Amino acid sequence: MSDAVWALVPAAGRGSRFGGDRPKQYLEVAGKSLLEHALDALLAHPRVAGVVVALSPDDAYWPGGETRQGKPVHTCVGGDERADSVLAALDALPDALDDETLVLVHDAARPNLCLDDLDRLIAAAAAHADGAILAAPVRDTLKRAGVDGAIAATEPREALWRALTPQAFRRGLLGKALRAARASGVRVTDEAMAVERLGGCPRLVEGRDDNLKVTTPADRALVEFLLARRVPGRLDAEG
Repeated sequence: MSDAVWALVPAAGRGSRFGGDRPKQYLEVAGKSLLEHALDALLAHPRVAGVVVALSPDDAYWPGGETRQGKPVHTCVGGDERADSVLAALDALPDALDDETLVLVHDAARPNLCLDDLDRLIAAAAAHADGAILAAPVRDTLKRAGVDGAIAATEPREALWRALTPQAFRRGLLGKALRAARASGVRVTDEAMAVERLGGCPRLVEGRDDNLKVTTPADRALVEFLLARRVPGRLDAEG
């Protein structure tokens, strides 16, 4: 497998659930957009050689630029679904990268990624053919709701994890998995689900609970607080 690692960031979504006058990934937090924070966290890792960002065809907010932190930044036109954007980003990778190249798929609105988590994710994905994902064990008691809104059951949580990003796979496997899901008409909600459909078993790598995806105004306020606590000159958070 090549030593090069590339990151893919699907950023073609409108973020309509959040509201506001611009797509969620362009909301400013702690002096930069959520997308810029996410890109900087990825590119800060020495193994990450570059990034491909999948944008909406009518994106008016992308700041442009072909490099960031001295590394290449490519863009492509994404699709209506996350999987379409990831496939477009895979196709936009440099031609010199083969199917064994490790790629990281990261949410554009997940700005608080720490280098230690990324280190362990890359190591795990490099060691396992089916790749790996950052995830967090479920710590709360889970309730199943009935049709009337009352509790129908309490669910065991011991083997349950919340999927985070980045998720890391070899380029060829991820492309094959996403195309197979699309051909079957299956809407996958993350990249690991596509690989699982082919019989793969990606590894779970425990990541920090504060690797939050901003989906509500309350999330934005919490992420702003977390980013403000980062140690100057470092991209891994305190604590």
